[in-house]
Amino acid sequence: MTVQTDVAAPHALSDAEALRVAVEVAGRVRVGSAERDRESRHPRAELDDLATTGLLGIAVPTEYGGGGVRPSTVAEVFRLLAVGDPAVSQLLLSHFVLIELLKEAGSAEQKEFFFGEAVRGVRFGNATAERGTKHVFDRRTSLTADGDGYALNGRKFYTTGALASGWIGVAASVDGDQAQPVIAFVRPDDEGVAFADDWTAFGQRPTASGSIEFTDVRVPAERVLVLGPVPADPPPQTLGAYDQILHAAIDVGIGRAALEDGAAFVAERSRPWFESGHDRAADEPHTLLHFGKLTTRLHALEALFARAGAVLDAAYAAPALTDANTAAASLAVAEAKAFAQEISLQIASDILELSGTSAADSTHALDRHWRNARVHTLHDPARWKYHHIGNHTLNTTNPPRYPLL
Repeated sequence: MTVQTDVAAPHALSDAEALRVAVEVAGRVRVGSAERDRESRHPRAELDDLATTGLLGIAVPTEYGGGGVRPSTVAEVFRLLAVGDPAVSQLLLSHFVLIELLKEAGSAEQKEFFFGEAVRGVRFGNATAERGTKHVFDRRTSLTADGDGYALNGRKFYTTGALASGWIGVAASVDGDQAQPVIAFVRPDDEGVAFADDWTAFGQRPTASGSIEFTDVRVPAERVLVLGPVPADPPPQTLGAYDQILHAAIDVGIGRAALEDGAAFVAERSRPWFESGHDRAADEPHTLLHFGKLTTRLHALEALFARAGAVLDAAYAAPALTDANTAAASLAVAEAKAFAQEISLQIASDILELSGTSAADSTHALDRHWRNARVHTLHDPARWKYHHIGNHTLNTTNPPRYPLL
């Protein structure tokens, strides 16, 4: 089946409850994560389980029955889930970004409907990116007027979360006018929605983030979220920082999982090098030194990630969004995201060297951490984040206001 089945409405979770439930779910999804990666198997059962917990409604405002939790809480939920299985964590990302878009641009009726869906455990997937266009914001998928609604046509790739979701948010324009961006909400089993089994990335395999073809898909007017027009000078916004801290959370979680799995492997399985004079690899001075450095870098990363969440929370809690508080949030998240891309890859790579030749055996699945980190960190280049961070340090120039920083 390509569409999510009905779920019972869970109760709203507070910040503390959301973190407690996330720990429990992360423990469950960690079991079998290596096998799902090996088989490139979509975690349908795990997502169905998660839908009953209330986590999908934590970012919905309390007046709509949601948890109304802080952005840092959502980010920490993502980090915890990514320690268990980064594919499960990434499959939720578009759900939470679409909730933020509905907060900003949704009509009263759209908020009432879609927030209600999220609160009762219905998951939203995405169909945003396209291949063969000039850049990430160049999209050819379009809506055309069709009676009292629209017809949707186009092809999307990297449709993470769309498979087995309740709704797919499709980034499009009206009549090809890209200055008028919209999100068209369609059901995965709507006539004209065709999933292709063409996800072949070497990491994040279970996300099934392949392509979808939309051919004359009927979209009622009330299911179209109008985002445009795009201003030449956008106002201060937090959407980019919110999106990016969730991506950062996945990388931070991968780093934690890699270190924990690598340490367990070395302590329980690895043989010492014959020159060391020790009976256990875990007692070798060089190994202790290296794991000490990796642990310290991971803790530094986790602290930077927590700081980014606190700065983002402050922007959300401020009386108004300003150049100062939104730039501070974007820069703090950019620091955490860029550093996470480096440290998660370093940990995931170094544990293989420290574990020895037996770590190359695919039955142990230690390689999945590097593959997952390498694929996911390709989303947004760290070099541009460091560029904007450095420009602010040297020239006090605020970063640009677009939703990828």
